[in-house]
Amino acid sequence: MNKKNYQKELEKIINWNIQKKLIPNLLIHSCCAPCSSYVLEYLSNYFHITILYYNPNIFPKTEYEYRILEQERSMSFLNPVQLISTEYTPNDFYSIVKGLEEEEEGGERCIKCYKLRLEYAAKTAKKMGFDYFTTTLSISPLKNAEKLNEIGLELEKEYGISYLVSDFKKKNGYQRSVELSKKYELYRQNYCGCVYSAKRLEKNQDFRKCEQE
Repeated sequence: MNKKNYQKELEKIINWNIQKKLIPNLLIHSCCAPCSSYVLEYLSNYFHITILYYNPNIFPKTEYEYRILEQERSMSFLNPVQLISTEYTPNDFYSIVKGLEEEEEGGERCIKCYKLRLEYAAKTAKKMGFDYFTTTLSISPLKNAEKLNEIGLELEKEYGISYLVSDFKKKNGYQRSVELSKKYELYRQNYCGCVYSAKRLEKNQDFRKCEQE
């Protein structure tokens, strides 16, 4: 079975709105400033955008707070859109991944994390009367765009709020986010964000250090 091209699906939605002369309201869940940079540059031509920062998976709290500051800073010179930031609630994350602590990245733990954040975005978008919701997560080569869109479309049915399908890494989206990050000196962390990815990075660094000694 051929995988769907979600970039083309997104372009169909954009073109339909252009034909109808519509500029819908879009709530975008953002994991960080670098990932949202290209997404904002691209979608701000077609939507009225609000950014939602809800990432209880991030570890530690200082990292969470620093990401919010970088998100605010990036928006001041990329696109002046509204930001909804949330308090640090790590137990939201730990409660849903209990028993999956030893899973490899990209496995069931990550999928549950995707759904946690997307569901929060869906509920917020529905409550605040947005036309669409989506996430920046698909811009990462390490994130499963197929699964993200599958979850988003399931939530669309459950909450009655349209999910904007995406695969933002397409059309050199990821590379453009790297370019914008360098241009504006945006902070790019070297691990996914959760404590488990941080431990994995530390373990790998220790391993490489042992190899060099």
